[in-house]
Amino acid sequence: MTTISAQPAAPTTPASTLDLTGVSRWYGNVVAVNDVSMRLGPGVTGLLGPNGAGKTTLLHMMAGFLSPSRGTVRLDGEPTWRNPQVYRRLGLVSEREAVHTFLSAYEFVLASAKLHRLPDPAAAARRAIDLVEMGDAQDRRIGTYSKGMRQRTRVAAALVHDPQVLLLDEPFNGMDPRQRLHMMTLLHRLGDAGRTILFSSHILEEVEQVSGTVQVMVAGRLAASGDFRTIRRLMTNRPHVFAIHSTDDRALAVALMAEPSVTGVELGRTGLSVKAGDYGAFTRALPKLALRHGIRVRQLLPEDESLESVFSYLVEA
Repeated sequence: MTTISAQPAAPTTPASTLDLTGVSRWYGNVVAVNDVSMRLGPGVTGLLGPNGAGKTTLLHMMAGFLSPSRGTVRLDGEPTWRNPQVYRRLGLVSEREAVHTFLSAYEFVLASAKLHRLPDPAAAARRAIDLVEMGDAQDRRIGTYSKGMRQRTRVAAALVHDPQVLLLDEPFNGMDPRQRLHMMTLLHRLGDAGRTILFSSHILEEVEQVSGTVQVMVAGRLAASGDFRTIRRLMTNRPHVFAIHSTDDRALAVALMAEPSVTGVELGRTGLSVKAGDYGAFTRALPKLALRHGIRVRQLLPEDESLESVFSYLVEA
């Protein structure tokens, strides 16, 4: 098995910055991205949002694959749209797998190196393959690879020209735990070396483990921005709804109405619906209240805990 024995090379040119100003993109009457502004500098940034939030459209505009319907996207002051020169400094791993399965990993990455007209494409290809731990399988056809192996091959092709900016759309899809850990470590090292890295994800834990800065998108809009602790605090403090079934729903409802963490109680035919402003305080208080009043809680279920509901709250907040 090939392992990373050295840090990624330090950048040989000044750090790059991506600037988005009032960026929107629509398709007919459908708005995919709505008035997004952000600045991305050296380090790792996570683009967090549910599926369909507009993350892929935003990444494609950053990479110059799509033109903004309104606003500007600039890399180091230059527009990315219709500017092939930006690809000397930028690498992209799209969500869609566009890999020729009859090629080996080495042949695929070598082709990328040659397209970039690198002075020693063979050496660059081997270096990129080693970075993603694909050395042992580099001569096998890509068609024989697992999804995680194909994903790492595509990352190697995006890294082969040593770009200052790396954009990755759901890069951990299909990777097993060991592959995910290795990729997270690699992104950390690249960010620490001064590269500007943005990766999209709909999984909060992925963003927590990799990025220092988080951009949250929902329904095409930028809902929140900041470090992970700030975003996590916003998510934790949002109102939570619980469905409760007990041996005495009416008595429990009366007791819960006096609890400071509870903002609303509704007694229905099938049990209680309780709104809590503080998730932790409520879940600690409920067992004590039930014990004090001699009530047995038979079922406690959180309601509306989907990522979409969390991000919708962030938009409203």
